[in-house]
Amino acid sequence: MGQKQDELLKRIQKLVRKNQELYDKNEKLQKSHTELSEQADMIKQELKESRAEAKEGSAPKPVERIKKYKMATVLFAYITGFKHLTDNDSSEVVMDQLDEVLIEFDRILKKYKIHKIKTIGDTYMAAGGIPEKNITNPIDVIMAALEMNIFLNQLRRIDGKRYWNLSLGIHTGPVTATISGKRKISYDIKGDTVNIAHRMQGVSESGKILISVMTYELIKEFFVCDYYGRMPVKYKGDLEMFVVQGIRPEFSMRERGVMPNAMFNTKFKLIQFTDIQELILDRLEKELPRYLYYHNVKHTVDVVTEVELIGWAEGLDDEGILLLKTAALFHDVGHTISYDEHEFHGTELVKKLLPAYGYTEEQLEKICNIIMATKLPPQPSDIYQEIICDADLDYLGRSDMIPVSNTLYKELSEQDKIGTLNDWNKLQLKFISAHTYFTKTARSLREVNKQKQIERIKKLIVED
Repeated sequence: MGQKQDELLKRIQKLVRKNQELYDKNEKLQKSHTELSEQADMIKQELKESRAEAKEGSAPKPVERIKKYKMATVLFAYITGFKHLTDNDSSEVVMDQLDEVLIEFDRILKKYKIHKIKTIGDTYMAAGGIPEKNITNPIDVIMAALEMNIFLNQLRRIDGKRYWNLSLGIHTGPVTATISGKRKISYDIKGDTVNIAHRMQGVSESGKILISVMTYELIKEFFVCDYYGRMPVKYKGDLEMFVVQGIRPEFSMRERGVMPNAMFNTKFKLIQFTDIQELILDRLEKELPRYLYYHNVKHTVDVVTEVELIGWAEGLDDEGILLLKTAALFHDVGHTISYDEHEFHGTELVKKLLPAYGYTEEQLEKICNIIMATKLPPQPSDIYQEIICDADLDYLGRSDMIPVSNTLYKELSEQDKIGTLNDWNKLQLKFISAHTYFTKTARSLREVNKQKQIERIKKLIVED
């Protein structure tokens, strides 16, 4: 029974690794395709403008750039209130309050990194995932919409009257942005996503946050939503719609509230991790020295995958997995600064970059301690540090240990940090013979195979 379980775990691990490699390749291809499409659109636009200028002999127009976003969340908010004004109302006081509302809406958008596109009369248009692409934009926009509604509900009354209400329509999908201006850059977005969001706001009722089924599928784990109905969309059939009531009770400080608790923040950061990972892997691709044949992007991806696998098997909770994956992502990024003491340099980058993603001081300290535990020789002091140490040296118990080990030798050799290959094999034999995996999961997965690698290395050594 034990042997079958070990074999199953090995198969799962192999599948996880293959899936990660395929995912990374697909992401790179999609990224390249998007960049090429954007460049082609820009060239077409510039050619079109140049021909128009040559034909008309007019002064050159400001250059506009076209950028495509695969996923943005568009919000239309219709501010009702003007139609309720009467001759007896103090228009100056009412308009001052409207200015207060718009200023607060701008502040809310900034808080959630949502870009205000424009105000069209009493309709307010914004989009998440623009100009900086991010995977959390549907959640960000819903949180902003909830805060907008709450603000209006709590707004003071004027002469006993409540003037302002919102009807909101939200939809997620691809958009095309036209970017203009040099000093003050503005974005104008177009496409079916914009049109659908606008139409949804049109059928929404006062005080309701109406979202499309596309947005619903991306946010339903975080928010309580009720089915609203269907809306016909040209060429797309009927589109299902939902009304957002609030944050799920298990993720909120109050039932159906807008105050997320620690569980919400952890779950959110696990999704947001994809954005951070893309940022760091891109940095590694561009900035790692050419001689890093072992400490490369693939090694970082392997360790991120491995800490998650071991972490779940060891019974860690969501926050534990988040801290481990983040530490694994940053554990070798210090190589972009210096080979020696790279662990320390990695912790400095953690402190510099992660506060912008909402990590607390306590979380940052724990992540830094986990990273420092990978410094050789490993001396972990808790389960998190044990897991990353096992993940970092996972190759010692893999069937490809020898070729992987040779890449590390090549890396050290080019820096004059090691002698001959025979010297290296002797050093490896000494290290691996004294090494012990710390976690039960790693010992189960790797210890037996590690002993086989010891025998293989012994055969490679030429005695003096």
